[in-house]
Amino acid sequence: MNPIRLTSVLLLLAFAVQPAFSQDAESDAMLRAITGNAGEPAGRDVSYFEGEPAATGYLAMPEGDGPFPAVILIHEWNGLVERIKQTADAFAEQGYIAFAADLYGGKTGSSREENIALVQAARADEAKIIANLDAAVDWIEANTPATGRAAAIGWCFGGGIALSYALGSDNHEGTAIFYGSLIDDPEQMQHIHHEVYGTFAENDRGIPVEEVNAFVDAMREAGVENDVHIYDDVQHGFWLHVDRDPETNREPAEQAWERLKAYLGRVL
Repeated sequence: MNPIRLTSVLLLLAFAVQPAFSQDAESDAMLRAITGNAGEPAGRDVSYFEGEPAATGYLAMPEGDGPFPAVILIHEWNGLVERIKQTADAFAEQGYIAFAADLYGGKTGSSREENIALVQAARADEAKIIANLDAAVDWIEANTPATGRAAAIGWCFGGGIALSYALGSDNHEGTAIFYGSLIDDPEQMQHIHHEVYGTFAENDRGIPVEEVNAFVDAMREAGVENDVHIYDDVQHGFWLHVDRDPETNREPAEQAWERLKAYLGRVL
């Protein structure tokens, strides 16, 4: 049996003996966010990156005095939109300083063509992307009651950027990739010095299972600890957009959320 599939089976068995998370879904802010049932974003906009004055991040703070660990959220290909901000609010309810970075200088896309153009413009300067995310971490350290530990979390375009950030900076302690573009070079993977989380979809036409397998093989060869799971029967975007197909997406999204909480608990 494929080792990733074996891991998947074991994970599913583990979840089967736990209380059904869906019973508490209405009280879980993250489930409300990713099912399209969250309220208006409650955080605030932040100017944080001198290299792009138009970049406006979004900050959501947990209740209490802290100190708190931080998560840096990296948006999808359409930019820093409301769904990402609602997700940041949900992370704050879990006790994390949640900072959604803006890699598009305040721009968002509303069509495939606009989104592709935004992705291409950002990807043309990878060094600026790393500097942007480093600036987000530095802003948190200087302006919030932070513990000094942070993890980057990204979806789609942002998932690939989260991997690029792990390869290009030592300024954080965790990387969570949701169906983002991957690499399979063990030598490059040696630049990563923390455990990597990954959630992928069996029916993702852009990131096939074979690419995920090669990614995991490269991490294993490089000695990078990882928690990677491929969820059956779902498509690209299933986690952040459960509402696209609630019947299919809901259960794997809940399981991926439980895994992510456990992962953040380990690395932060």
